[in-house]
Amino acid sequence: MFTHKMIASFNELETSLYNYISQNSEKVAYMRIRELADETHVSTATILRFCRKVDCEGFSEFKVKLKMHVEENKKTVLKESQHSVMEFFDRTLKGDIEENIREAARLVNKADSVIFIGIGSSGILAEYGARYFSSLGKFSMYIKDPLFPIHSKVRYNSATIALSVSGESNFTVTHLNQIKQEGSKIISITNNKHSTVAKISDINIPYYVTEEWFENANITTQVPVIYILEALAREIYKLG
Repeated sequence: MFTHKMIASFNELETSLYNYISQNSEKVAYMRIRELADETHVSTATILRFCRKVDCEGFSEFKVKLKMHVEENKKTVLKESQHSVMEFFDRTLKGDIEENIREAARLVNKADSVIFIGIGSSGILAEYGARYFSSLGKFSMYIKDPLFPIHSKVRYNSATIALSVSGESNFTVTHLNQIKQEGSKIISITNNKHSTVAKISDINIPYYVTEEWFENANITTQVPVIYILEALAREIYKLG
């Protein structure tokens, strides 16, 4: 609700007001402007100036937005882990995922080098994928720095495997665009086939599970990604 730019614009009194609201948001959402002024020892004029700085015309609009923010951040009811896994099997494994994996395996098998990229939880699994592939005889590397120098000998006839739940990570899209222009074949594993990452890939393997969020963190299950990575590595081993 409060952006970095907004917080940076606050003066001392407004910062004090911001701190109180942040720690008592549920209470403030139902207070009158005079009650908030008395609690925070500031004038109603300061509160109205604060509201304008956070893109609200007045205190009433601010409270409406605050109530919405409070509701959005209430504790999420998490699904049972079995539900997410069964969702993956029902939605995805009944489709053409196995053929997608075989096609991707053929492409990777022809490549001289394999590069994994990802960020956040996808980055952790990208590192795992590089290790798993290497363990089965297809040496791979994981790169987490978009400015990491990749020698032309490595880029030539290479395959890049990108992991991204949303398929919209700026880091991943920027990195893929650079590597694609340098001639690498792109294989992506995303939660759907209509994302930017999927569209710029030579082969996309989607897994379709319902995304889950908890306190602004994406906690969507990564079990399907592990399944796909291991199935892909084993298929490459068979081709070798």
